[in-house]
Amino acid sequence: MLTYISKLPSVIDLPESGRQIVVLGSTGSIGQNVLRIAHSHPDALHIIGLAGGENISLLARQAATFRPPILAVKLPDLVPELQALLPADYKPEIVSGPKGYEGMASMAEADIVVSAQVGAAGLAPTLAAVNQGKVIALANKESLVLAGPLLRAHCSRSGSAILPVDSEHNALFQALIGHSAQEVKSLILTASGGPFRQADKAFLDQVTPEQALKHPNWSMGAKISVDSATMMNKGLEVIEAHYLFGLPLTQIEVLVHPESIVHSMVEYHDGSVLTHMGIPDMRIPIAFCLSYPQRLNLGLQPLDLARLKTLSFYSPDEKLFPALALAKSALQSGPSYPVVLNAANEVAVELFLARRISFAHIPTLAEEALAWHEGIVPSSLEDIHYLDAQTRSFVRGHKLAVKV
Repeated sequence: MLTYISKLPSVIDLPESGRQIVVLGSTGSIGQNVLRIAHSHPDALHIIGLAGGENISLLARQAATFRPPILAVKLPDLVPELQALLPADYKPEIVSGPKGYEGMASMAEADIVVSAQVGAAGLAPTLAAVNQGKVIALANKESLVLAGPLLRAHCSRSGSAILPVDSEHNALFQALIGHSAQEVKSLILTASGGPFRQADKAFLDQVTPEQALKHPNWSMGAKISVDSATMMNKGLEVIEAHYLFGLPLTQIEVLVHPESIVHSMVEYHDGSVLTHMGIPDMRIPIAFCLSYPQRLNLGLQPLDLARLKTLSFYSPDEKLFPALALAKSALQSGPSYPVVLNAANEVAVELFLARRISFAHIPTLAEEALAWHEGIVPSSLEDIHYLDAQTRSFVRGHKLAVKV
C-alpha cells in the first residue's frame, strides 16, 4: 500500500481472538470508546493495561470493571488516591509519569497498544511501543505531526505496525488497501467544518469557549473540539496523512463535508473515487483497528442514505480559517516546523479555554511561532522535546498571552 509508514500486521501477528490490549488515554473519548467495544466483545479483546492521566475517579471505575494487572497515572501523588478507590480484593501494579507510560506501552504481553493520549505527551509512549515492535492503534495524531520521519525509521527497524484510528485516516487506509502509489491521484480528507463553518469574521472574533466546544456531529474532548472549530485539527491531519501514507502535499486535499458521512476519499488515476462511508461514530474506526483484518459486529444503527438524501462538499475558506494554511506551510517548510505548530497551538488552545486570549488569536500565535522559528532537522526524541519546550515558552511569553 503506497509507501506506508510501517508494515501491515499479518494474521499471524495478531491472534484472531483474545487480543491483549493496552490503552494509553483510557479516560478520554477514544479510550472510553475502546472500553465500550471491549466490554461488548470480552472473548475477542482483553484489557491488560489502562493509563488514565488525572481523571482518577473514572480510571478507578474502568479498572474495577476490567481488572487489568497494571494501571498508570500522570503524577506519583495520584497513586494513593487511585489505590483508595479500587476494590479491596483488586491489587494491580500502579505506575506513574512518562516512564510509567512508556513501560506500559512496552509490555511484552500486549498484542495492541492503543495510543490515545492527547497532545505531544503521547509521542514518547508511542515511540516506546514502536521500538518493541508492537501493533499500535494510533489515535494520537501529534506523534506523527511531531515525529513522522522518526517513527517511520523506527518502524522499519523494529517491524512495528501502525493502524490509524482517526476516522479520516482510517477511511483512507481502508480505501487504499491493495493499491500502489502509481494508481493514486489524490487523497481527499473530509472535514465537518466544525461549529462555525457558516460564520463570518465578526462572529469568530467573539467566539467563547462554550461555543467552540459544541461540535455539531462528534463527541470529543475539549482540545480536539477547539481544534475542529479553528480547523487546526484538519491541518494536523494533512501533516499526519503525508507522514502516514508517504504522499506529497500536492496529492492531499481537504473538502468540507458537513454531514460527516463520507469520512475520506481516494481518487485514482482511472477516474475512480473510493469512499469510506458510515455514521459519525468513532467506534467504527477503533473497532477496525482492534480487530484488523476482521470486523466486529458493533450493533450500531445502519447508515440510511435514503433518509439522509443529500451529501454536500465544498472547499474550505483558508482566509477565514488560516490554521489549515498554516499547517500546509509548516509541512512544506521542513520537519521541525510541524513541531512548532503543534506546540504553539496546544498552548494557544489552553490560553483560549482559560479566557486569556480570543478565539482568533489561536492561529495568530501559531503563525507568530512559525515566524520565530529557524528550521532544524530533529534527529532524536530529545531534539523534538527541546523544540517543543522552547516553543511553548515563546508562546506563553508572547504579548498576546501575557496579561497587562
